[in-house]
Amino acid sequence: MAASQPAGVVLSVEGLVKHFGPVRAVDGLTFAIREGEIYGLLGPNGAGKTTTIKSILGLHEVQAGRISVLGDDPLQHPERAKEHIGYVAEDPLVYGSITPRELFNFIASIRGLDPASATQRATQLLSSLDALSYYDTLMATLSHGTKQKMQVIAAMLHSPKLLILDEPLVGLDAKAARVVKELVSLHLQQGGSVLLSTHIMEVAQNLCTRIGVINNGRMVAEGTLEQLRAQEHAAAGASLEEVFLKLTDQEQAVKDAIEGFRQEYKNHKQSG
Repeated sequence: MAASQPAGVVLSVEGLVKHFGPVRAVDGLTFAIREGEIYGLLGPNGAGKTTTIKSILGLHEVQAGRISVLGDDPLQHPERAKEHIGYVAEDPLVYGSITPRELFNFIASIRGLDPASATQRATQLLSSLDALSYYDTLMATLSHGTKQKMQVIAAMLHSPKLLILDEPLVGLDAKAARVVKELVSLHLQQGGSVLLSTHIMEVAQNLCTRIGVINNGRMVAEGTLEQLRAQEHAAAGASLEEVFLKLTDQEQAVKDAIEGFRQEYKNHKQSG
């Protein structure tokens, strides 16, 4: 039986702890995603974002804490939890020896979707992403960007309540990236929610309803951009990138790096 879940909460992560030997990748992480919002999970490399996502997907055993996807624990009830999730990885997770048509038919079969309806939805999504001509092309021959489009379609085929997007725009051209953003907006309008992990601060600033910033496996700040600005006493117009660098103690390191580049350029110019 599914555990109780607060009304309107799609995903809850409470006190999550995951370590690999002596390395504590996630250290007591807690956050929740509500229906109809895009929650940005941001952090430097090694902060624990990927480990958190894989734990939500049920791919990691955790040492402590609780994860609930619409009341289902992804470790105790993996099949039920996965029914609610669509996942787009940074590197396209697709089989090279099959075609998109075969992939989508397979997904429709294992998810118990009506074949005709699934084919119609796949065709619509392919057309939206200008990729219909690749429907019967082997995955192995497709470009990285086209594989990413197929992965987006595969994730959205069953209209999941929760989309987990890990750098979803990597490899996409400007047109496809815009279409994916519009598909995400439509997903929200239909009552879905999104967990977005990205290093592109502009994307997060423009798309996210709320943002959680993690560093060294811990949540260091959470809220809207305005709330994050207030926490760091940043200027009203400060960008998410500026606030993020402060929150993760990287601001001075960036300044030092830029000054080093300037000095090196100056020395090179003088010696030339």
